[in-house]
Parts: sequence; structure tokens; C-alpha cells
Amino acid sequence: MPFDYTLDFKKINFRASPELYRIGKGEQGVLLVEPYKSEILPYWRFKTPEIAQKSADEVYRLFLDYLAQCDFIGADMARKFLQMGYTRARRYANHKSGRKYAQNPQLEESRAAEKEARKKYLLPNTAEDPVKAAAAAIFKEKWTEAKNNILYKQLFQEHLAKFGK
Repeated sequence: MPFDYTLDFKKINFRASPELYRIGKGEQGVLLVEPYKSEILPYWRFKTPEIAQKSADEVYRLFLDYLAQCDFIGADMARKFLQMGYTRARRYANHKSGRKYAQNPQLEESRAAEKEARKKYLLPNTAEDPVKAAAAAIFKEKWTEAKNNILYKQLFQEHLAKFGK
């Protein structure tokens, strides 16, 4: 099931209403789903490998804490933050400005049209930033551990079976 962006995320506590949570694809909803966003975001940093290591370790600890409570949504959100740590650090490793695309004010509203149109505005990679690449590798390792965790996979299947999302 795709992530439902039509929900009023400012009013929903997903811990209290897990039936509303849709796993979505990749990092979808990572900066929307409360109270998890507020619990995890303060620890999410990737400026240097040292900062990334501390951050990835803390987010992974939260991931394990959520699993210990059988809180799939919390674990999934922590996994998404680990994935986002990897993807954002890689973006900065590949693009010094952190921008992957040139600005295009004429992009259409629909996501499909936007995705197709954005291909034309993809910026070339700059020389790889080894500091950001190292930070990305740290997050990738923890993200891989999280997504391959047996209990996480079990809770993932249970969430799908129970809520179909």
C-alpha cells in the first residue's frame, strides 16, 4: 500500500492509532509520523563520520527499543531514519550543494509527471566528498542491520496481515 499523504499528520498519534500507519516505500513519511519523528529526529545527524556514527548508533538503539516493545511503527520509523541518513549523506557526497536537481518552477503537481520532468533537471555529480561518503557508509551498515532483523521482519508481516498497509 502506498503511503497516505492525505492524513492530517499534525493530529494523529500513530502509537495510539497504528491502523492508520502505512509502511509505504523507502523513507516515505519519515518526517511526518508522530510521536516517532519527534523521538528520533533529535538524534539524526550525518555531518562527519564521527557524528554519523554516534547518530546511527543512537537511532539503531531506538530501533531495538521499539522492537523490544513490539512497536513496529517505531521500529519502521527508526529504520527509515537510518535509510535517510544513508541517502542524504550520499547526496552530499555526490553533490556538494546537497541539491540533486536544478530548480524548475514549472514542474507539474502530479508525482508521476514530476518524477519524469525532474530527470531533465538532474545535476551532474561533483567530486565525491570522502567525509560524507564515510558517513553514508556508517548509516548504510546500520540500515542493513535493521531491515534484516528477524523480529523486525516478523512485526512487518504482522502489521501487513493485521492492517493490510
